[in-house]
Formats: sequence, C-alpha cells, structure tokens
Amino acid sequence: MAFSLGNDSGIGRRRFGGSNGTLSEINIVPLVDVVLVLLIIFMLTAHVMEFGLEIEVPKTTETRETAEDLPIVNISKTGAISLNEKKVNINEIPMLIKRDFKNAKKVYVRADKAGLVDPFVQVIAALGKAGITPQIVTQPLK
Repeated sequence: MAFSLGNDSGIGRRRFGGSNGTLSEINIVPLVDVVLVLLIIFMLTAHVMEFGLEIEVPKTTETRETAEDLPIVNISKTGAISLNEKKVNINEIPMLIKRDFKNAKKVYVRADKAGLVDPFVQVIAALGKAGITPQIVTQPLK
C-alpha cells in the first residue's frame, strides 16, 4: 500500500500552511519600500550637509621666505649647472649656498624637461648631503 488514491491524500494543501489554508510566509514588500524611501532621503540630504571643521589658525610673527630669498639651481638641457644665473661646479653648490645665502635650508631646483637625469640626481644628492632641502620647481617662477 505504498500508493493510494483516497480522499484524504493531501492534494491541494499548501506547502507551508496547515489544512485550513493560512499562509505562513513573510511579506517583505513593505520593508523594501521603506528601505528604498530612506535610501532616497539620505541620498538627497547628503548633498546638503556641509562637511569639515572650523579651526582657528594661530597667529604668528614669523615671516615665510619668499621665492626671491631662496637660491635657484638651474640645470640646462646639456647638463650645465648654474646658481642664480651664474655657472658653478656641482661640488661648489652647497658651499656657495651657505656662504652667499645665509645658510639657506631650502633651494629651488629647476631642470629642463628634455635634459639629462644624471646632473639632476647629482644636484639633489649634493644638496641632501649638505643638509639643504631641495624644492623641485615644476612651473616657471613668477
């Protein structure tokens, strides 16, 4: 009697419900509607919000060095090195900067874009060894 066709065979009954026909599923459509409405509200209000902190910057009496105060090391396309338009040897640069520019700790280094890389690296290394910070110029000084 593995197979029977009786009246009480269970055909027509719901899978999750009992014999009375009630549904026991969760309806998530209202939940999805609420979540989407909240998402839209947050997306619209995020553009209105202003981010950042108000900071009161302390006042100082110290003045910053201007571009005219700092020495400029130029490296030409051929690799010729000059300090403020005066041709110099690479070994003399740190000594001249310390002597002529009151021990300046920063130096602008400007090189031709089609120039050799080796003189540029040598200048940076010589300045670093002397404790001078090179400031690489990417646009012409104004």
